[in-house]
Amino acid sequence: MSENKEFDLIIKNIQVVKPKLDGINNIDLGIKDGLIKSMEPNLAPDSSDEVYDGDNKLAFPGLVDAHMHTGIYNPLDQDAIIESRAAAMGGVTSSLNYMRTGGYYLNKGGPYKDFMPEVFSQSENNFFVDYAYHLAPMDQTHIKEIPSLIEDFGVTSFKIFMFYGGHGLHGASSSQHEFLMINEDEKYDIAHFEFVMRGIEKAISMYPDKKDDISLSLHCETAEIMAAYTKMVQADDSLSGLKAYSASRPPHSEGLAIFIASYLANETNLPNINLLHLTSKKAVDAAMQMQTVFPHINFRREVTIGHLILDVDAPTGNFAKVNPPIRPREDVEYLWDSVLNGDIDWICSDHACCKHEDKVDSEDAENVWLAKSGFGGTEYLLSALVSEGLKRGLSLNKMAELTSLNPARRYGLRRKGDLEIGLDADVALVDPNASWTIKAEESESGQGYTPFEGQELNARVTTTFLRGNRIYDNGEVLGEPKGIYLKRPY
Repeated sequence: MSENKEFDLIIKNIQVVKPKLDGINNIDLGIKDGLIKSMEPNLAPDSSDEVYDGDNKLAFPGLVDAHMHTGIYNPLDQDAIIESRAAAMGGVTSSLNYMRTGGYYLNKGGPYKDFMPEVFSQSENNFFVDYAYHLAPMDQTHIKEIPSLIEDFGVTSFKIFMFYGGHGLHGASSSQHEFLMINEDEKYDIAHFEFVMRGIEKAISMYPDKKDDISLSLHCETAEIMAAYTKMVQADDSLSGLKAYSASRPPHSEGLAIFIASYLANETNLPNINLLHLTSKKAVDAAMQMQTVFPHINFRREVTIGHLILDVDAPTGNFAKVNPPIRPREDVEYLWDSVLNGDIDWICSDHACCKHEDKVDSEDAENVWLAKSGFGGTEYLLSALVSEGLKRGLSLNKMAELTSLNPARRYGLRRKGDLEIGLDADVALVDPNASWTIKAEESESGQGYTPFEGQELNARVTTTFLRGNRIYDNGEVLGEPKGIYLKRPY
């Protein structure tokens, strides 16, 4: 880029969608050194090395997909390349990935000081979008490491999988120590969750300048209820597929786990709690009740695009198996009502690429109990939200808040999440008048199928800019991976 020009890039003829405002504005974006330098109408084309015509499309802040699982089913270095291409296709510019020791991911136990360098090595130069990691403290060693994870690695967000103490990733499990790769004298139970919270609270007191960036996320389901109901549902021939799986992990299991997690947060004085992928009326109601009981806790509530778009009658069947499960349509509509009334803080994908040959059993594809949990969807996050959200009266500005600003601010990404002078020039252009049908064969993901197959959408991401670099345009991922690790606060 020329040092003599005021800008490296001007994006013209766009309708800028900013969170926290009403309406959209026809202004140009002037970009220099990867940052937004100017936001004004009619910037002079000759003041920039490059001018991009946005063709009157909507310009959203690049998406912060706050819940992804890159590397869960495939080698991390390979998954990072392929699945971040899908993220770029969807307007995502920041990929926040859950990572832990134990089965899946790197399939290793031990301290994070030894584990994370390999994660970073496999990630570097392989992501097409910027990336960060949330970490799960699985044992006492990890709890002791929390301050160093914050200080040395820039990890400010942590996670508890509440059901892992007595349940596996795909169903009942009797070998938890082997699955979690923790010592026999360790227990992954409610007491451990309490000690994790105390460890994070202690770290917040050590780093007061980062107190708003450090948080704990929880996958809220209770293993005991799931185990009992799974046994009952499997003995009942009247249910199969997604309906059976939903019944085996009932909504009150989510609600009870939310109560437990919230009480422990209060007991340990932990101020920042994220309740992940709420799927049902009972889960949302429990979350809102806990907000009333403990108003001093800064709760955040998350839903996924999968739980907003799919229900138990999805024609793609077991390909839509995920934890927590896809729910009946009445729960889906309640989630939409919760989004519209402001009870949900962000919407994400929970993207976990599970290839076709691994997802369902080769000899019994209709058996939901043999199918693996999780699926990809980051490439459809914004397109589906704009399509369905506009039908339901959700404003474009609120969509930008739900997909960019809110997760960026919660997770310490201070230069992400908005279109504002001085922030990273991350932009997603959307055609709000594009009618199309989701087809797995058109996705950049290596999954080979999608549970969204056949969904008709009325909006589509056409172009993605990462720090001023055009990384996706008109159906093609461009160039080499330019994503950087986001050491937080960033």
